[in-house]
Amino acid sequence: MKTSARERIPGLALLALAMVFSVVPMASMLSAALQPQGTSPSGISWPADPQWHNFVDAWRVAEVTPLLISSIILVAGVVPVAALIATMAGYALGQLRIPGGWIFFVLLLFGLTLPREATIVPLYYQIRDLGLLNTRLGLILVLIGTFMPFAVFWMRAHFLNVPPELAEASAIDGATSWKAFRHIQIPIAMPAIASLSLLLFLWTWNTFLQAIVLIDDPSRRTMAGALQNFVGQYSTDVVLLNAGSLLIMAPTIVVFLIFQRQFSRALISGAVKG
Repeated sequence: MKTSARERIPGLALLALAMVFSVVPMASMLSAALQPQGTSPSGISWPADPQWHNFVDAWRVAEVTPLLISSIILVAGVVPVAALIATMAGYALGQLRIPGGWIFFVLLLFGLTLPREATIVPLYYQIRDLGLLNTRLGLILVLIGTFMPFAVFWMRAHFLNVPPELAEASAIDGATSWKAFRHIQIPIAMPAIASLSLLLFLWTWNTFLQAIVLIDDPSRRTMAGALQNFVGQYSTDVVLLNAGSLLIMAPTIVVFLIFQRQFSRALISGAVKG
């Protein structure tokens, strides 16, 4: 159904407003990052002599290389495992309708309401008692548990929208629930899994609180932890801080641009089926 130009105006206006709120802060950070070091830039003004070497200096000052490697290790440990567990749990809750599944789902909803700040102290003592303090494995386990309520909720919503006739047809053909999950449900769920993996990547990459509390060694933390290297006891280099922030944001922006089609497809698919 076609929409008239008058009906499209509010949507275009909201889209333009959202773009302004997204682009203006990025432009302000870029202009500040290109100013001479030691200055205090304000507003958006393109410098007459852009200091592109500020990004190189920010990379060196923040010691980004080990943090980049650490972030990649954390992402590789969190995203595949969390996506797999969430997909299996979502399939069990959305398609198999396991006995007592509603209790498990209610507990997950409670998990969504808990702020991370309220759980960080108990998590610290639990990880310490497990002997995993100051290790990436401990942080990976914490992040998987932290992201699991939303991840399962996301995948359950997808499997609830899958026609039950598919499962019935596979059962008639003699396929077990496991075979139906592997060969039928997972291919259908790929847009939802891809979009969930994108969200897990963004959240893991930007993890800050859990990383600084559970890991003492700065080189084992995430890229977001590099920001503290620009803040001294008595002063803060605003220029290098903005350059470092852009360096940290760059991988997430690139990954989102690459997988935005899968993310949009999952959202549209859920809206159409719902």
